Amino acid sequence: MTSKIKVDNINKVSDDSNIINKCGTTVTVGAASDGVRTGGNNLQASDGGNLISQSGTTITLGASGDTITLASGASQTGFGRTGTVDWQTGSIKTGTFTGESGKGYFVNTTSGAVTGNLPASPTAGDIVAFADYAGTAGTNNITIGRNGSNIEGGASDGTISTNRETKTLVFVDGTQGWVPINDNFDSAITPAYIVATGGTITTVCTDYKVHTFTGPGTFTVCSVGNSGGSDTVDYLVVAGGGGGGATQNAGNNRAGGAGAGGYRESSGAASGCYSASPLGSGVSALPVSAQGYPITVGAGGPGVYGAGATNGVPSIFSTITSAGGGKGGECSPACTAAAGTGGSGGGASARGTGAAGNTPPVSPPQGQNGANSTGFNGTGGVGGGAGAAGGTGAGGDGVSSSINGSPASRAGGGGGPGSGPGSGGSGGGGTANGGAGTANTGGGGAGNYGSSANGGSGGSGIVIIRYKFQN
Repeated sequence: MTSKIKVDNINKVSDDSNIINKCGTTVTVGAASDGVRTGGNNLQASDGGNLISQSGTTITLGASGDTITLASGASQTGFGRTGTVDWQTGSIKTGTFTGESGKGYFVNTTSGAVTGNLPASPTAGDIVAFADYAGTAGTNNITIGRNGSNIEGGASDGTISTNRETKTLVFVDGTQGWVPINDNFDSAITPAYIVATGGTITTVCTDYKVHTFTGPGTFTVCSVGNSGGSDTVDYLVVAGGGGGGATQNAGNNRAGGAGAGGYRESSGAASGCYSASPLGSGVSALPVSAQGYPITVGAGGPGVYGAGATNGVPSIFSTITSAGGGKGGECSPACTAAAGTGGSGGGASARGTGAAGNTPPVSPPQGQNGANSTGFNGTGGVGGGAGAAGGTGAGGDGVSSSINGSPASRAGGGGGPGSGPGSGGSGGGGTANGGAGTANTGGGGAGNYGSSANGGSGGSGIVIIRYKFQN
């Protein structure tokens, strides 16, 4: 025969308050200042001893599926931590913060570096962890602020500078301070990498492929890879430069230099190991999928008098379109023909005004404005470049990138004619009188003057794509 005793409450003798109380499915264990004594080793009460105690055996609180909660204001001792933290998955950190012991923090540095400070006035056994949330710590570091305590025995902040790295730190004492107990430098996924064909393919910095297109073609992605390896590509897209202004009559009729082709570039963060131009700063790489991407490489605009100078032709890769450079203002025969707007603006003829660059507008700007002329007997305006507007005499300078492994300047504005002919901007701009822009730089053609004088043709553009293909 089995005996059974069922109770809902055990109360103290002195004030009838609960020691053990069952309400619904919740069991509350109260204070042990007075109450019942079961004998043996359990539920000591009036003598102020343990409420529940058993030496030499296992005490189990609750059953499978139950939740055991300490009352508000109560604390626990003796359980300790297991060397782990509670990860704060509902609070991804994107700005400076101070951590708490027992917690782990995912830190998102996609938009910039972030500082996570360790707790102030820590005690031995405090534990905090930091993890790179988006795999961007290699570009934008996570600083672990020491907040007045040593880290590994030194008075310096810590750093997470490897993508997907995680650091867990425990406070030991005032001498060593915070000490890392484990690091994870690797992604949890097996890296896979982009495989692609098209253009002229070279390998740089051991682990990176570069596809260079100097004419039309197709960039074909055979397999995409993943975030642990590569699934985005860096790019440089330069359009054709504009044609320099031409003149039809002799005399002091001075035409304008042309604008450079539009210049658009990503930051280089996806494929590393090179310096992008200032125009790439903060610009994200492009995600790709398994398909063919048609490539358009824009031709330079001609600078022929009579038929008239024309703008350069746009260059296109995926969602990136760079506008052709604006033509130079002409004197064919009058010197009032307008300069062309475009990636960079064309320079004015002797009686005109310079044209706007970055047309249509993108951010960062793909080019700069062309210059006004210095007067009917002076120098025609010069073309804008990717890095600077047209100046006095010299075309606007281009910008430099080493995306293909070698530093090169591209997208310089075309020079203008006159006494002391205007030079082309660095980056392939044509030099007066009537000099052509350099091929595959997007340089603008130079303006000209004199009887039946052609302007310089713009330089053709270029498209370069780069990605990581191995580790």
